Amino acid sequence: MIKAVLFDMDGILYDSEYFYMQGTVAQMRAYGYDGPAKNIYRIIGTTMQKTYEMLYDMLDGKVPLDVIRENNERYFNVEHPIHFKEIMFPGVPQALQQMKKMGLKLAVCSASSYDLIVTSLHEMGILEYFDFIESGENCKRSKPYPDIYLLAQEALQVRKEECLVYEDSTAGIQAGISAGIRTVARIDNRFYQDQSKADILVKDIHELTELIRKENNYAGSN
Repeated sequence: MIKAVLFDMDGILYDSEYFYMQGTVAQMRAYGYDGPAKNIYRIIGTTMQKTYEMLYDMLDGKVPLDVIRENNERYFNVEHPIHFKEIMFPGVPQALQQMKKMGLKLAVCSASSYDLIVTSLHEMGILEYFDFIESGENCKRSKPYPDIYLLAQEALQVRKEECLVYEDSTAGIQAGISAGIRTVARIDNRFYQDQSKADILVKDIHELTELIRKENNYAGSN
């Protein structure tokens, strides 16, 4: 029986990946990067520090790490600020409300900074639904390592077999699988993320909610 759902955030609760990838590719082109955008998409699911290091390597160290960081923060925080509620996936609050009515514990386990996680959840009006929130930046090892999901599972006091991880990125899916927790992926073919290792593929959070309802009803009848 499913008792907890452990959510990623970007690309799961809101459609931020398109926004971030467009902006990051634009910055990289301005630096003179002429490789395929597909290489840049590999940053999806990583912490910001890891992102900056990957971009630095793609630029062969020609642009200082601090410059990449400062320009990125200015681009997204000042010049092109994101409005989280506008890019929230349809029906997310309703789905979360249904999950809480089913008695599920909910967690957000994101590679984003803790402050950004809380700010975005608050702006979307869904902060109240989550019992546990953690940032990969606070973990010794970030995704694709399982640390953040094991931390959430322990904090919620549920067994691994009573959890589901809900992800979209290659790194995030690997983190869920490595944690020994059944992992559901939201299908997204735009950014060359390998979702083949996911245990289950769904089109959206509504399909995930129905999956849980059916499984728990079945479990309850035995």
